[in-house]
Amino acid sequence: MSAWTSEALDRIGGAEELQVSSYRPDGTLRPFVTIWGVRVGDDVYIRSAYGPGNGWFRRARASGTGRVTAGGLEQEVTYAPAPPDVHDAIDAAYHAKYDKFGPAIVGTVVGPDVVDVTLRVIPRT
Repeated sequence: MSAWTSEALDRIGGAEELQVSSYRPDGTLRPFVTIWGVRVGDDVYIRSAYGPGNGWFRRARASGTGRVTAGGLEQEVTYAPAPPDVHDAIDAAYHAKYDKFGPAIVGTVVGPDVVDVTLRVIPRT
């Protein structure tokens, strides 16, 4: 697996929103969906605000691969489960980046209920 470059991490971390897509079984790319995402150290994480039934999340998890765009960057990626020890840091990153939108909105992407709908976004070369 590849690692994010410093420039890519800065662009993704500085972008308010990410666009995510996944590949269909026939190899074509699905339309992009706009979501929130955060940088934690040298990793990027995304969460489904509306649970495991959210379409983009189901497709990303099933496919395991896709593409993200943010901050002028477009990158082929792998979607993987997040390690269990990073969820507090992910919560803190979401709060730091998005609390300006209010607790009701940020509350959809933080806390124990979103642990199972968190994906690590890993660049592919």
